[in-house]
Amino acid sequence: MTATLDRPAHAAGSSATRLVGTWQLTRLALRRDRIILTVWVFLLGIAPSSTAGTFETLYPTAAERAGLTASMGANPSIAVIYGPAFDLSTAGGFTAWRLGGFLALLVALMAVFTVTRHTRAEEDSGRAELLASAVVGRYAALTAAVLVAGGASVLIGLIETGLMIGAKMPSAGALALGGATAATGLVFTAVAAVAVQVAEYSRTANGIGATLVGVAFLLRAVGDSTADAGWVSWLSPLGWAQQLRPFADERWWVFLLPLATAVVVGAIGYALIPRRDVGTGLLPPRPGPAVAASSLRSPFALAWRLHRGPLIGWLIGTAICAGVFGSVANGISDIVGQSEQARQIFQRMGGTDALVDAFMAAMAGMFAMVVALYGVQAALRIRAEETAVRVEPLLATGVGRLRVLWSHLVFAFGGTALMMLVSGVLLGLTNGMRAGDVGGSVGDLVVASLAQLPAVWVIVGLAVTLFGLAPKFSTAAWAIAGLALLLSLFGPVLNLPRVLLDASPFSHVPKLPAAEFTATPLSWLAGVAAVALAAGVVGWRRRDVG
Repeated sequence: MTATLDRPAHAAGSSATRLVGTWQLTRLALRRDRIILTVWVFLLGIAPSSTAGTFETLYPTAAERAGLTASMGANPSIAVIYGPAFDLSTAGGFTAWRLGGFLALLVALMAVFTVTRHTRAEEDSGRAELLASAVVGRYAALTAAVLVAGGASVLIGLIETGLMIGAKMPSAGALALGGATAATGLVFTAVAAVAVQVAEYSRTANGIGATLVGVAFLLRAVGDSTADAGWVSWLSPLGWAQQLRPFADERWWVFLLPLATAVVVGAIGYALIPRRDVGTGLLPPRPGPAVAASSLRSPFALAWRLHRGPLIGWLIGTAICAGVFGSVANGISDIVGQSEQARQIFQRMGGTDALVDAFMAAMAGMFAMVVALYGVQAALRIRAEETAVRVEPLLATGVGRLRVLWSHLVFAFGGTALMMLVSGVLLGLTNGMRAGDVGGSVGDLVVASLAQLPAVWVIVGLAVTLFGLAPKFSTAAWAIAGLALLLSLFGPVLNLPRVLLDASPFSHVPKLPAAEFTATPLSWLAGVAAVALAAGVVGWRRRDVG
């Protein structure tokens, strides 16, 4: 399709004309995301104030609090995970150190996914082209997505600030903590605005954005854990969030870095819009040969071509992160020092025996939660193919519905199993090399990681259920996975009621290697996953395509 057809006549008009329809698209985006954004905003907004309330329970004496900053600051292993420890003698300072980096990381991912969902994904489905042919400005879709993602980031920051002040924390520190979270979201909103112009498809744009978030985390981790390379953390927006030093002599000038970056990068995203047609990217996919190779003469071969890029990327990211976290396990005891209360709470998150085993159990659970996101992505890939009208031509040939479905689900279930295996091997290998017991550590961590698979498959199975029975609501699978992740990540720290924690399948997995192996909960989880999968398969066989 030519540029003339893709761009309405008023696209070259005034700035106001180019923004026609922005408010309507913003309302539509808010309506579509009313559940998932509510979950993001609520849980991330209340997390800091809830954690601050546990500080006195964790460290009840002045002596315990006095030694925290020195012990954390001197331990590079701890800095890899949580960042620099500036002043941990107060509830606000401890909360900013304990959660600030994770909040910035999660808000960054939320911003990337939100912008992509309302821009590039709409172009993939063809809906953006229909809107572009009507009275909708060329910049309206991106502006609406930026308003929603940026607005959600700012709202999270405001809630954090208000609740921290309500918890009687210093207002300056509360404002710095909330502002750091909001500013990070604005930076990655702008990053996503560029990614959706460059990439041809939404999955590629999400991959670019998520990769840059991962690079930002690694830069921050390297800079904070290496004495001679502290400057590296200043290259990361996640590092800027912590260098604001909430509740520790705030550096207000650091705000200029994320705000200026958001403005500059966002302007680049807008400048790239007129340089491409609707439905295309600045980097179009490389044309393939005129005749397909014999290796592509099956639905599975086609699915492999579609899934191999995300699968390889996720595997590399999983391997790197598992290696990093496995190498710092032996220094984790310094987090709690001599505080028995902190030791008990940390063990609640990941086990019941030795603290290092509890940490490794918590890491196995964390990797399972993240890998579940890949499982949802892979399971919903066939829905993207269906809405793009690429499944129906396949079914018009001799290929059956189940054959097409299973060619994708092999990657959803098998890919998650492979990632958990890789994470277990790398966690055990790097931890074993530090502890001097490679064989035992690898064996324990592989078992602990694979024990998480039934919980992962419950999330994937529910995604298949939505695809088969309620395809219009299949994107709700992301909300299910995100809610399970947030409940498991923050629930124990916030002392949420048991009934809420049990809503996450990850709370039912034995916390290996610290706890004893019990097959009963894993059997129940596997049964739930099987029922969810069967329901989705039956629904797919009976419903209309598209």
